[in-house]
Amino acid sequence: MKLHEYQSKQIFARYEIPIPRGRVAATATQAKEIAEELGGRVVIKSQVLVGGRGKAGGIRLANNPQEAEELATKILGMELKGLPVRKVLVDEAADIKNEIYLGVTNDRAARKPVMMASSAGGVDIEEVARVSPEKIFRVHIDPLLGLRDYQTRDLAAGIDLPRDHWRDFGKICRGLWQAYLENDATLAEINPLVITGDQELLAVDGKMLIDDNGLFRHADLAEMRDLDAEAPAEIEARKFGLTYIKLDGDIGCMVNGAGLAMATMDIVKFFGGEPANFLDIGGGASADKVAAALRLILADKNVKAVLFNIFGGITRGDEVARGILVALQEVKTNVPMIIRLVGTNAPEGRALLADANLITATTLAEAAQKAVAATKEG
Repeated sequence: MKLHEYQSKQIFARYEIPIPRGRVAATATQAKEIAEELGGRVVIKSQVLVGGRGKAGGIRLANNPQEAEELATKILGMELKGLPVRKVLVDEAADIKNEIYLGVTNDRAARKPVMMASSAGGVDIEEVARVSPEKIFRVHIDPLLGLRDYQTRDLAAGIDLPRDHWRDFGKICRGLWQAYLENDATLAEINPLVITGDQELLAVDGKMLIDDNGLFRHADLAEMRDLDAEAPAEIEARKFGLTYIKLDGDIGCMVNGAGLAMATMDIVKFFGGEPANFLDIGGGASADKVAAALRLILADKNVKAVLFNIFGGITRGDEVARGILVALQEVKTNVPMIIRLVGTNAPEGRALLADANLITATTLAEAAQKAVAATKEG
């Protein structure tokens, strides 16, 4: 789950990471009032969950409250990469002398979190990583020991940070690590962390990604989810505990188990088809869950065939069959449906489906071939 900049910075502040004074506004009038409170010179920042806001005109500097109102009016009327701007963050403008990148994320290869810093901070840090990776310094963190003081000093030395700032930099590094750790984040990033004209360190931007699997421990974070940034089908899928990702193909796939779902998508492509989605109904799927999954698939106008690949272990074949029949009663469709159903209660499931005019298959390869053929015939 992605957090907005203002949400991320609010979390950072709880861990004693210095952030600019500022508040969120939903109207241009509110932006003007906040600018007046902050002394006039402010930055108006669109709050949408996409990158490149500055280059797209979603971040603007206002020299006075009247200009803040005018810029907020323009930004609140924008769409950035298809997402509407509903809020702006009005921050006190910082006197920026130098920019630093600082972030912590997972390093799957090392099986440890990694903290990264670079003196080439700012909007183009991805380009720095691609073109000049030697400018990004890394330290791996043992999760049992946590971030050590010598590691923050290594980062400070690596980016040639003036020694006068090492103590404050270390404090910010430790705060960022704790924010990452205690909120079950997969990314906590300050870009840029700036040195101001008063020789202070300030986190003028922030970004956090939260592991969905940890949200049951963080009800406050779950409430921060911005549904504008998510596809309606994925929102609906979450209500039923389904894992759904829309793709660009025309063969809808309903499978139980993430690994089996990936294999199903691969074999569809092997036989010349293109999957329309990744959909894992999980173990022990009930009839209403299967019905919800099928409604999601059929809501995609590109779907020309639906492939069911159910290997019954915990999931019962008869429950899956009932879910399919319930969905077909609710959603009338002529889309061909190919079903491979094996495992627990598979014979009972096939018996329930016998009169439903569905295409059956005994192997995954056969099912995939029939699905691809159905899309070409259609």
